Amino acid sequence: MKDTILNHESEIRLGLAVFVMLLIAVWELMAPAQPLRMRRQVRWINNLGLALMNMLMLRWIFPLAAVSSALWAQSHEFGLFNQLKINDLTALVAAIVLLDLAIWSQHVMMHTWPWLWRLHRVHHADPDFDFTTGSRFHPLEMLFSMILKMTTVALIGAPVLAVVIFEIILNASAVFNHGNIHLHPSIETLLRRLIVTPAMHRVHHSQNPRETNSNYGFFLSIWDHLFSTHHASPKQSMQIQIGIREHQEASQVCHILGMLALPFVSAPSKPLHSVDAEVCNDHSPHKKLPHE
Repeated sequence: MKDTILNHESEIRLGLAVFVMLLIAVWELMAPAQPLRMRRQVRWINNLGLALMNMLMLRWIFPLAAVSSALWAQSHEFGLFNQLKINDLTALVAAIVLLDLAIWSQHVMMHTWPWLWRLHRVHHADPDFDFTTGSRFHPLEMLFSMILKMTTVALIGAPVLAVVIFEIILNASAVFNHGNIHLHPSIETLLRRLIVTPAMHRVHHSQNPRETNSNYGFFLSIWDHLFSTHHASPKQSMQIQIGIREHQEASQVCHILGMLALPFVSAPSKPLHSVDAEVCNDHSPHKKLPHE
């Protein structure tokens, strides 16, 4: 079983990622939590187009990605778990938990360091919130994230199987917790004690800086509780204004070329009008909204 997973890692990850995306996409179509301002086809073309670009770029630069770091650490007996020689199950679970902590820490860094926030704001500038938002990242952020992940994998000596499982969990979590889906309040309350739910993560995409700088988790919710960055407002999360106040021009936030250029664009001195959905729905990336 283990050898089969490792030998077909790429196919398994891609297949499961597509399955989860289709599952959440159908859920959104049948029972959306909130109506979208943009047409779905415009969002899907641009957000998923950026995701495809990132996937091809990472496959070209890092063919085996984080798995290669785990294989290298294992062959050189490098890293924490390769030195401790603990049993396989303990190492697998501990590695997944530590990798999730590393992703949480990276997310905090993206919001704390100005030059990293310039990259990360491509993700937050999305004027809507659905499963495609979970794939909307600037290529430079993806490169930074992969280098950090590969370094972490090597330092902790994560088992190869743990890395594969974690990558699957991370991809599935990003789609699920960005889903424009409704969960029954009792189920949502139960789930968010352990994992990040859509209502919990929607708060993180608020235009309010206090809410934006909270709920950093991608998979496990324990880190936000542990480090006092949890913001509990699941009942009000549907009324939250999504996006970034300073970046409301359709040419920057709705179309793939604008997303790629956004890190290099300075924020205006005062907030702009809300993104006009009709302008976003126009396929031309050159239309702009009137300033205040």
